[in-house]
This record gives sequence, structure tokens and C-alpha cells, in this order.
Amino acid sequence: MWIYEKRLQCPVNIKETNAKLAQAIISQYGGPDGEMGASMRYLSQRYAMPYKECQATLTDIGTEELGHLEIVASIIYQLTKNLSMEEIKASGFDKYYIDHTIGIWPQAAGGIPFNACEFQSKGDTITDLYEDLAAEQKARSTYDNILRLCKDYPDVYEPIKFLRAREVVHFQRFGEALRLVQDKLDEKNFYAFNPAFDRSAPCVDKKKCNCEK
Repeated sequence: MWIYEKRLQCPVNIKETNAKLAQAIISQYGGPDGEMGASMRYLSQRYAMPYKECQATLTDIGTEELGHLEIVASIIYQLTKNLSMEEIKASGFDKYYIDHTIGIWPQAAGGIPFNACEFQSKGDTITDLYEDLAAEQKARSTYDNILRLCKDYPDVYEPIKFLRAREVVHFQRFGEALRLVQDKLDEKNFYAFNPAFDRSAPCVDKKKCNCEK
């Protein structure tokens, strides 16, 4: 259960429309490394995660990604609201406009719709955490690319810079989660079993582990 606060995690106050920029940034809404996939990935993976600390990490970050989805949507909307038909046609926004007007819809910068196959919930503790680490790096790289495009637009640059910084923090937290898992397992057998499924998995300290519960 969530308590919704009617505010963004990072303020978005864009004064000038720019449909071309919006078409690039939309990739972080519904693209292959975007916030929609990130939130669904982490909030789905947490159920099979056998360690409470890692469950909490996935819940926290998955919830934050929903907030980031809202920030990205706000950026896109503010970049495209009040566009004239001339601006829509000149910017190449007309194809999107035909299907969605200025509604927010999940797609990549290339126009490819969001696809759940872009993320995985494998049900294997170590596999999922490595996927999470890679996902955060890919999202960070995408934000780096966006920052190069919007450096002359400070109203856009600042919230994108904030989102990029959070990807780095998430990467660090997933690294901590992976180390915690490895510390709980037999260090010689990281990949010999799946602690989310093989309930007899050996642990370093049974008192600190709940994998058999």
C-alpha cells in the first residue's frame, strides 16, 4: 500500500515547449531502459527474494521508480503543451499527435511501444540482482545521452540530472544487496543453487538467514 503525496520528488517547471526534445526524453518513460520497466521489474522481483533486506531494497527502489515515471511524464507534458499545429508538424511530433494528441503514452524514442519483455523477473536471487545492476547502468547511460541533448535547456537539464544521479544511488544499493546475499551463502557455491527456490541452500549464518522459512 502506498501513500501518495501530491508533489514531485524533483520540481519540474519548464517555460519553453520543445517537441523534439520531448520525443527523445519519452524513452525514459516507456523505452527499453525507462522508468516504467524499472518499476515493474523491481516490484515484481521482490516476491521471490528470500532475504527481507533485499525485499525492502526492491520495494523502496521500485516505489521510487514510480515517482521517477511521474517526473518524466511531467517533463514530456510541459515540453509539448500549447504547441501550435505548425510546431507539431515542423518538429516531427505529428506522428505521435495523430495517435495520442498530447497525452502521455509509453514508448521509446524511436516510437517502439513499451513491452514487458524488456525486463525480467527470473525468480533467481543472484540473477535478478545482476539484472538490476545492469538496468541501473543502462538507465544512467540513457540519461547521460539525454543530458548531452538538453544542456542548453536548464529547465529540463536539472530534473534529468537529478534522475541520473538517482540511478547511480540505486546501482550502489543493488551492489550492497548482492554483497549481502553472497555473505549469507556458501562462498564457494554462489551459482550452484538458487536461494529463492532451493530451500536447502547452505548459508554462512543460519541465525541471520531466512532462506529456509
